[in-house]
Amino acid sequence: MKFFVDTADTSEIRELAATGLLDGVTTNPSLIHKSGRKFLEVVEEICGIVEGPVSAEVVALDHETMMKEAAVLRKIADNVCIKVPLTIDGLKTCKALTGEGVMVNVTLCFSANQALLAAKAGATFISPFVGRHDDNGFDGMKLIEDIRLIYDNYAFDTEILVASVRHPIHVLEAAKIGADVMTAPPSVIKALFNHVLTEKGIAGFLADWEKTGQSVL
Repeated sequence: MKFFVDTADTSEIRELAATGLLDGVTTNPSLIHKSGRKFLEVVEEICGIVEGPVSAEVVALDHETMMKEAAVLRKIADNVCIKVPLTIDGLKTCKALTGEGVMVNVTLCFSANQALLAAKAGATFISPFVGRHDDNGFDGMKLIEDIRLIYDNYAFDTEILVASVRHPIHVLEAAKIGADVMTAPPSVIKALFNHVLTEKGIAGFLADWEKTGQSVL
């Protein structure tokens, strides 16, 4: 499963990219606003940090303007992935862009039927929001299971990009189901490293090593 980080904080992206575990980045208008920086400037910097897809979202709601915004974003770097909303105009834009060989991430997916439409429109990625789904009394991971089944039934190439990931259990369940990608905030990705027994084991080894009075260097 590919790991994308969901942030516009370039310092966090650099830190995670240095681990060699980061496969891409997702951003959205809210994350850009939080960064306090200019949208195009942030996207360009991120594209220079990671080699994988960097999702940059259009903000228009009509197809014609979406295409114009996508044209601007595409010029930033070859690894820009245009993010569009799951609407009729969004999928129309998706179909047009993927037909030109452009990566497209269809976002704000909350049903398997929507995911089916996105795959038929040629989406590179579909982004089901599991956390927000859970918040509204639905089972976010059941949604991922349904999409996985449908995509496998028809051999769609669209990759399932699990979004709105809130905690490590979301990551684990997505991996068990067979999602292609997950995107999570830096804090969630860093939490995957943590386990009390690992920390306890390190403390024990270091205590014993100190008693030897030796040095590796």
